[in-house]
Amino acid sequence: MKRGATSIVGVAESALGIVPDRSALELMGDAALAALDDAGLGVKDVDGLFAQTPYLWHPSISLGEHLGVSPRFTGSTNMGGASFVGFVQHAALAIEAGLCEVALIAYGSNQRSGGGRLVTGSEQLSFEAPYGTIYPATSYALMAQRHMAQYGTTSEQLAEVAVAARRWAQLNPKAMERGPLGIDDVLASRMITSPLHKLDCCLVTDGGGAVVMTSTARARSLRKPAVPVLGAATAHVHRQVLQMPDLTVTAATQSGERAFAMAGLKPADIDVVQIYDAFTINVILALEDLGFCSKGEGGPFVAGQRIAPGGALPVNTSGGGLSYCHPGMLGIFLLIEAVRQLRREAGERQVGAVQTALVHGIGGVHSAHCTTILGGAA
Repeated sequence: MKRGATSIVGVAESALGIVPDRSALELMGDAALAALDDAGLGVKDVDGLFAQTPYLWHPSISLGEHLGVSPRFTGSTNMGGASFVGFVQHAALAIEAGLCEVALIAYGSNQRSGGGRLVTGSEQLSFEAPYGTIYPATSYALMAQRHMAQYGTTSEQLAEVAVAARRWAQLNPKAMERGPLGIDDVLASRMITSPLHKLDCCLVTDGGGAVVMTSTARARSLRKPAVPVLGAATAHVHRQVLQMPDLTVTAATQSGERAFAMAGLKPADIDVVQIYDAFTINVILALEDLGFCSKGEGGPFVAGQRIAPGGALPVNTSGGGLSYCHPGMLGIFLLIEAVRQLRREAGERQVGAVQTALVHGIGGVHSAHCTTILGGAA
């Protein structure tokens, strides 16, 4: 994959929050059409199709039928919420190889209206289910407990992540939760699985999102400024948490290192960061493993609202999965926000003259890690 050879040219969400009158496929289709319009393209231009949702057995095939697209190249690899960040790499490779010219990446879920149901089938957790675990929250709680024991991380530091997300959401009119939130509010919320309180855990919403990619050469003639893909990488080392080699170290160490090397950048060069925040511990672990701070220093790093509006490192500027939306898989929405920041379209939450953005998707229980680095027009 060549640095900057491909670009994101369109992004959009469907209706978000509680959308009882739209199926997962319809939400996906709504977002896809809106993203194509954002790019100044139409359905007839799409010849590469990438889709994933737990509500369809054959997501890309179903979306193709729904939109009337018969792609030359397609994919629906399931890496959980990291899938869509990974699809950026897949689409870039396909475009560079001449297998397609315009790639559409899409997601849709009506998890909230569906009563919280997420998957089309059940996966047996043979070595964990007998102990009464709450999947996936218990897995993340184990990581948080270990990080606390090993590095002295506190519940207050975890809460800093949730409060920062809410402060960003208060600047985002599309965010589901925009009310005031303080550290004490997070700590006073119901314990879900120790040490994770309810407000350490993501929302459950409906929604769809889509991203459109093409070659950077073609992107220059389209409606919006091109957002070049500078680096991308994927890594995974385990599926279930009991097979995780170290509860405090994730495969982000691998995907991040490779993505930075491809982009020719380092953490200090990144203006905004979008991290899959299904739980507050995710952000602390990812910031460490991606190199924004040393291992074990994630708790102190986020303290004092360092990642909130006005802080030294803007993280999850949409409000993330903790306050903006979380319809089962968040990765596509992280890409959308990164592109809007780079195109200076984020309104009140715009972070100055952003030139670089890192998007990090997480799937499973810190199982799959996909890192993508995007650049501005310069």
